[in-house]
Amino acid sequence: MQKSLSSKLVLFDLDGTVIDTAPDFVLSLNNILKRHGRATLEFDHIRSFVSEGSVKFTEIGFEITRDHPDFNKYRNEFLIEYKNNLTNKSKLFAGISSLLNQLDENSIPYGIVTNKPFDYAEPLINYFNELKNCKALVCPDHLQNSKPSPEGILLACKKIGVDPKESVYVGDHPNDLIAGKNAGTKTIGCLYGYSLDKDETYPESIIVNKADEIINALKLLWK
Repeated sequence: MQKSLSSKLVLFDLDGTVIDTAPDFVLSLNNILKRHGRATLEFDHIRSFVSEGSVKFTEIGFEITRDHPDFNKYRNEFLIEYKNNLTNKSKLFAGISSLLNQLDENSIPYGIVTNKPFDYAEPLINYFNELKNCKALVCPDHLQNSKPSPEGILLACKKIGVDPKESVYVGDHPNDLIAGKNAGTKTIGCLYGYSLDKDETYPESIIVNKADEIINALKLLWK
């Protein structure tokens, strides 16, 4: 990859983009459901909801809405269980390690902008040595507004010292692409993640089917 002297930056969403966290989300939910004598859910049935977080998982698992009197109790149980299983089965998506190595080799910094709370995101990132050179981690805890607001992306750009116009945001959710557009970055959408629809079109983004296609997408954006 050719890099000009003007700085460039790659920012990533976390779940469904860099790390496949779905196995530990599903494991944690099913552990809680079993404790309450409820039927467990199939992995493929709930994988697509990972980006929606603990609220959606509690709604689906217990078949209740947020106004149910036991909603917060079940949700807190899930969050505790998930934290205990944070790195049990989660892994980097195939191709991410090589991508990060190539960014490092070309002195192109990268960071993470996620809707995952800091108490969950930080230990997850620290667990994977491949992410040791991450220059910024921006979570909802640091913001007034989470994605699709551009606030997190703009904060990461400011922290690292790169103009958003020289940056690319990579994510697997429509809100990621909206946030990147609103921040003024270029965007790459990841169909291998949890939330983008392969039958939809995202005309202002480059769409990749696999993580190992991201490097070529970056070359196209920066040629």
